[in-house]
Formats: sequence, structure tokens, C-alpha cells
Amino acid sequence: MKELIVISGKGGTGKTSLVAAFASLAQGTILCDADVDAADLHLIMNPTIQEAHDFQSGHTAVIDQDRCTQCGICIEMCRWNAISDDFIIDAIECEGCGVCVHFCPKQAIGFPVNTSGQWFISETRYGPMVHARIGIAEENSGKLVTLVRQQARQKAEIRGLGMILTDGPPGVGCPVIASIGGATAVLIVTEPTVSGQHDMQRVHQLALHFRVPAMICINKADLNPEKSMEIEQYAAFQNLTFLGRIPFDVNMTQSMVQGKTIFEYQTVSEATASVQHIWQQVCYKIGI
Repeated sequence: MKELIVISGKGGTGKTSLVAAFASLAQGTILCDADVDAADLHLIMNPTIQEAHDFQSGHTAVIDQDRCTQCGICIEMCRWNAISDDFIIDAIECEGCGVCVHFCPKQAIGFPVNTSGQWFISETRYGPMVHARIGIAEENSGKLVTLVRQQARQKAEIRGLGMILTDGPPGVGCPVIASIGGATAVLIVTEPTVSGQHDMQRVHQLALHFRVPAMICINKADLNPEKSMEIEQYAAFQNLTFLGRIPFDVNMTQSMVQGKTIFEYQTVSEATASVQHIWQQVCYKIGI
């Protein structure tokens, strides 16, 4: 089974629009949105949720006031200053380390598991989709990314689908690491700006570290031809597979507003021709 992860060193480069466009060109594919901190592929795919499951991870301490003797050990031991003088634990400040639970002489502190998000199995007009959302300020989005990818693989195996097309998270942090490990290849979508080039280089180094084959394309390339050329030169110097340039097209934005892929909104344009070419290159490179 092939798994393509579309990532970017920074947000706003257009990777979700590109994944949606690829979905309209692909066959025998399951969609996966691994950008759980700011999931938005569903805005274009308009999925019908078939299954919804809670995601549980981490703990938050809670003091049982009936058993608490207010000895003050928990306040003394807490390095996060999460416990007030009246022995109330601030759920936002609590880091879930469990020190107060361990040292409480009366065992008056509970340590329940947090429900920090949800994950879904859905159907879209282009096939099944696995996606999720994590709660505001919740932790362990990397763990949720891993869960979403596992579920996508299981669903693909059940349906006999040969490819997983994943919209990965931006940046180079834990969620990105969780999204690329074991993938067939990653496609880095960048833009011709200083920050776009810099963050593209960082995420490329991350892919090299985990030995995941990487490819690159430039979105909105004609907005800064000189910077686009610099990115191409970097790709050539680093032996990084360069797939092509996508010109700026206002219809790409308009299609998102309408909840459509670029091919559903405007079949023929320079941008759609570029995306088709890049998809053909992807298929050739990963062998589908």
C-alpha cells in the first residue's frame, strides 16, 4: 500500500487545496487529514460522518474535597503552581505529571484520563476519509495523528484500496514527525517567499532524518520568480525531486469558498494543467 503525505514547512502554502485536487484525480484512494490541530480538508470534501469516536490522552488531577485534609503537600510539590490556596486544581495549569497524586498521604487526588478530541470515519464524493479534531489547548496531537493514520490504513485494507492520500500538518514539530514516519513519500508544498523557502528547507531536513523520500512543488510560483528559481536550485543541489510550479490562480481560492476542488470549479486553466502534471509525476515516482 502506498502512502503519500503532503506537508509544508509553514501554514498557508496551499497543501490542503492540492490534496483535494489530487483526490479528484486519484482512483482507489482513501483520504486522511492528519492536520488535527487545524483540520480543514473537510471544508472542501464535505464528508458524511459514519463513525465518531472520542480520543483520550493525558490526565488532569482533581482533588476530592471530602477526603482532603489540606496538609499542603500537594501545593509544595506542584512545580506548575496549579493548586490554589483553597486546594482547587486549575485544569489549564495542571500538566498531568501526577506528582501530587503520588505524594498525597490521604490519596485524595484523582487522576482521570482526559477526553481531548474526536476522530471520525466518513464518506466523501471521492471515497472514504479519516479525520479528527483535537480540543483547544489539548495535548498529544502527535498521538492523535498516529491514530488517524492507523485507522486510514485499516480502512484501506478492508476496502482493498491501494493508496492513502494524507493532508499533513505544517511545521516540523511532533505532529509532522508522527505524520511522515513510515510513509512511502512526502510531497513538500512551498511558496516563493523567504519564510516559505526557509521552512521548506527545515521540513526537508526532517524528511531526510527519517529517511522518507521527498518531493517538492512550488505553489503561487509566478508571484516571485526569483525566489522560485532559488528554491529550484536548492532542490537540484540537494538532489530533491522537483515536480513543478503552480501559478497563482484566484480560482483556487474561489473553489475553496464554494467547497469544491479546483477541477470541480474550473476544469481548464494553467493552474489545473500544472496540478495534473504534478499528480502524474507523483504517480510515476511512487509507482501507482
